[in-house]
Amino acid sequence: MAERFAGAPVAALILGSSLLAFGPLLVRLADVAPVASAFWRMALAAPVLVAVALWRRPGPIGHLPWRLGVAAGAFFAADLAVWHAGIVRTTTANATLFANTTAFMLAAWGLLVLREKPELSRLGPLALAGLGAILLLGQSAEASPKNLLGDLLSLAAAAFYTLYLLVVMRMRDSHPTATVIALATVASAAFLLPAALVAGGAFWPEDWRPVVALAASSQLAGQGLMVFASGRLPASVLGIGLLVQPLVSAAAGMLVFGERLSALELSGASLILLALLLVRR
Repeated sequence: MAERFAGAPVAALILGSSLLAFGPLLVRLADVAPVASAFWRMALAAPVLVAVALWRRPGPIGHLPWRLGVAAGAFFAADLAVWHAGIVRTTTANATLFANTTAFMLAAWGLLVLREKPELSRLGPLALAGLGAILLLGQSAEASPKNLLGDLLSLAAAAFYTLYLLVVMRMRDSHPTATVIALATVASAAFLLPAALVAGGAFWPEDWRPVVALAASSQLAGQGLMVFASGRLPASVLGIGLLVQPLVSAAAGMLVFGERLSALELSGASLILLALLLVRR
């Protein structure tokens, strides 16, 4: 494990996951409806990603993984639509906590379907990171009937994102990062446009800054790095990387809003950091 998980893939995973942590804040800042913000995230990123994919020469059009690309786009569109809807119907902590159950869904898939060996060197850090996320967000999370719909939507988003990552991992077996993310992004935008129009609410932004920032940080950089890492790391290690997001959210709260972490929350942050160190050994 020492050689395989060191270097660029793990660094890309951590940085990509960190950038994705700012998504909920930008969704709340956007002056459009939640599903519309998901559409603009994909639509604004798509031309850049397609240009990069063409520049990298993906090969004959007929040889591209169109079916897998459409499947990835459909799962990603469903993930974004339900999560963006969930973010505004529950607390940020709840949305982050439930959405990051993807980490454990990926690990379960790896063990039960891909028959990955249940190595302590993988599952130990995942368990530590999961416990750390619970301790870090547990005091902020709120079990309340008013949050139930948002919590369920965030949990559904985790399931859709798991399916998206599994399709992406399959595509990455034989296609470069630029091709995979370009296909998935264009397909997602195509699915999200009618969904945004049917969902109603504000569609055209008056202030473009939040949706442009969402496209740049979450899709171009965040997802780009995640797709790059997905072709080089096993499912259980990807899951650990996803649990960086609660840590980054907490750090942002401290820096931007002057929030202080309790001893329990600091313990949670320490466990996530320890898990990252262990997986890089």
